[in-house]
Amino acid sequence: MNLKKDITTFADIQCLVNAFYDKVRQDELLAPIFNQAIQSQWPEHLEKMHRFWETVLMKHYTYSGVPFPPHAKLPVQHIHFEKWLALFTETTDAHFEGAKAEEAKWRAGKMAMMFESKINYIPQYP
Repeated sequence: MNLKKDITTFADIQCLVNAFYDKVRQDELLAPIFNQAIQSQWPEHLEKMHRFWETVLMKHYTYSGVPFPPHAKLPVQHIHFEKWLALFTETTDAHFEGAKAEEAKWRAGKMAMMFESKINYIPQYP
């Protein structure tokens, strides 16, 4: 029996982020966009995402930055956000269960909605 635990440590955050982006990098819809944007900077991107999610979920304020601007000009549509969120949810559910896991999925959904809205309705974002 494989018992899942909740997200409680930085190692858990790393597990979630790394497993999620492994899926993204192999997904036929998302991989071209992410790989074009990130190119050879995947280690740096993953570290930034570890710190982002540590800040969001654990309230350990190790991330500093503004998440939206790097995404503002990406060639994405609703289908991309749906796939991104589906992969995030699938990854979270495969590894974790509990209140923090649910919070992670909720926050990912809110971020996807906010980013999509900004991209669609504020196309002149600098």
